[in-house]
Amino acid sequence: MDGIFNIDKPSAMTSYGVVAVVKRLSGDRRVGHAGTLDPAATGVLPVCLGQATRVVEYLASASKTYRADIELGVATDTYDASGQVTFRGDPSSIDLDALRSSLVPFRGAIRQTPPMFSALKQGGQPLYKLARAGVTVERRSRAVTVHRLELITWQPPVVTLEVECSKGTYIRSLAHDLGQALGCGAHLKSLVRTRCGIFDINDAVSLLKLEEAFRLGDWQRYLYPVDSVLRDLPALVITDAAIPDLKNGKMMSIAGGEGLSGTQKCARAYSQDGRFLGILSYAPDSGLWHPEKVFIS
Repeated sequence: MDGIFNIDKPSAMTSYGVVAVVKRLSGDRRVGHAGTLDPAATGVLPVCLGQATRVVEYLASASKTYRADIELGVATDTYDASGQVTFRGDPSSIDLDALRSSLVPFRGAIRQTPPMFSALKQGGQPLYKLARAGVTVERRSRAVTVHRLELITWQPPVVTLEVECSKGTYIRSLAHDLGQALGCGAHLKSLVRTRCGIFDINDAVSLLKLEEAFRLGDWQRYLYPVDSVLRDLPALVITDAAIPDLKNGKMMSIAGGEGLSGTQKCARAYSQDGRFLGILSYAPDSGLWHPEKVFIS
């Protein structure tokens, strides 16, 4: 049971709650998600089973796309609809031109301060626990990238945006910062993740459908192969004679690998009959490839 489910997370459920359901259905303890969604948010949540939990890092670092409804005129302490109102402003003078202009500084490489109500830790303590205790601490801004930011609709006082962004981007912070830029305050009203790496909302399975598939015994049709999320890595073919070296973690010289070594640090490894074997990393000092993650017993 090694692979990845593209699950459409329902509202009012934590990402860990989705993992707990998949653990119950599959009977496998090795289950983890890639990229936390807030409880109120919905949409694409990749859930990895078995050996696929070892590629979570590749999924977590993939770009993500969101559809965000942002309500102008009201700011909250959580930066979303679940929080306490901290400010009320008047957005009545804001038009489409003002909105379009305000979005320009939020595109590309930007710096963003995480919200207090987040799972980030400071001094070993999650920020949301400090926030609930009424403690506010200084948070360091961090670099994120907004690859695409489009204004979809404007139905005052709610603006709908589509955001394609890098790992670590808080859409709640974007909503809050947009409200500050406009001078009227804002918060994230609702959020749907429509894409995470290769996984799209149109192909996502609901928990109800997944539960039914497990009951009927055809859940495999929703399971993506482990290597499906590694398509950005080049592929190398390992000879049958070299497979024992790969299993034992030995450095290897691979035919055809020389052309990749200058631009690629990692590659997928396959057997001559097409079986996925693992992930290799290139060691420039020796000119050899090292088995970083092995997926065969």
